[in-house]
Amino acid sequence: MKQRIFGWISILIGVVLALATVEVAAIAWLYIEDGHYTPAAELFERTQNTYVRDATKGTACRYVDTLYPHPYVAFVHHANPPCGQSWVNNVGLYGPDFPVIKNPNYYTVILTGGSVASQLGQNQGPPAPRYLEEELNKKYVSPTGKPWLILNGADGAWKEPQPFILFSLYASSVDAVVSLGGFNEHYFFWPMASERLERPLSNFIEVNPFAADENFGDAAIGWVMGRLAGTLALNPVLGHSHAAYMIIRGIEQVAKGQDVFNSTKKTTLNSIFNMPMELRKDTELAFNIQLGLYQKYLRATEAVAHDYNVKSAYFMQPAPAYGKVLTDVEKRNAGDLDYRDLYRRVVAGMMTLRERGLPIYDLADIFANEKGTIYADHIHYLRDASGESRGNRLMAARIGELLAETWGLQKKP
Repeated sequence: MKQRIFGWISILIGVVLALATVEVAAIAWLYIEDGHYTPAAELFERTQNTYVRDATKGTACRYVDTLYPHPYVAFVHHANPPCGQSWVNNVGLYGPDFPVIKNPNYYTVILTGGSVASQLGQNQGPPAPRYLEEELNKKYVSPTGKPWLILNGADGAWKEPQPFILFSLYASSVDAVVSLGGFNEHYFFWPMASERLERPLSNFIEVNPFAADENFGDAAIGWVMGRLAGTLALNPVLGHSHAAYMIIRGIEQVAKGQDVFNSTKKTTLNSIFNMPMELRKDTELAFNIQLGLYQKYLRATEAVAHDYNVKSAYFMQPAPAYGKVLTDVEKRNAGDLDYRDLYRRVVAGMMTLRERGLPIYDLADIFANEKGTIYADHIHYLRDASGESRGNRLMAARIGELLAETWGLQKKP
């Protein structure tokens, strides 16, 4: 009996020593990578999109638990307990309710785009600052003299045609539209991209599980891994383990290198939005097809805006890969920057819409003179506990200047 007990104790000690060795090795490896010790909690945060993490911060809910299916824009959010967000409005987005007809008390602007646009409009509840609305009300007189009201018509993982569709739904009840995008769209310009620009990103899968039996690519894998990392980070033991972080990162890297969700179905999202292989092989042709699709939706937005006498402006968002000298923190958090040339080419292609009369602007240089940390991850801007954000303030200021120039706004004294 004693021998059996001693045997189990020896095994347990061996396991503990082995785990300790693995943990020490992981700490040493990551120390070499970063050049200094980094707590495991901070490393786990790197695996998560800050937009996703902030949506459920301080709760036991997952990001998917905040999502709600939408018949036209794929997915929005909800305010239903237990995981709903109380500040979600009547259309499943953030901020003031969307009106059915124009509100005579405000000059109403709908801001469309993905998560960066959503944060600029403010995706957190009061009293978090509403950056663009505050900037416009502070510095500029609206075309009607009424106070500015920004409707947040943007959401995480949205890209064209979602912004166009949402604007089309509410074009008759707003005075102006501002579009901010580019980064989410650029993923579909990667060489050999298998789907057209219109294919919804991974959140659609989460609210429509019947469609999940297929390969939905790196974006979905990264998103799922972010959720898994978030779960481990909340664990009182694994959340402080560098080895656990290394395992998560390793699985993600392997998964991204192969088709891990091959479908046996004939009809899938991939098939609906398929880019035929004969087109994919000609990378120049495929790029031009995707660019044409992207341009089409901004041109369609402009056509609807013109028809409803709605003012418009379009902005291509900046990215960490160029336009700013990154701090050490930004370099660690920004991830792979190899998309630089591709993204710049996409932006250059979209800027040709100026020749068609669209008021479109490239915001690549707005952080050029910033020495401090602006980016919190691969694309979003750092925010403090109160929601204050220098990146969003600078973005709002530059957009305000360009709107004043484009729409002929008067400055307030």
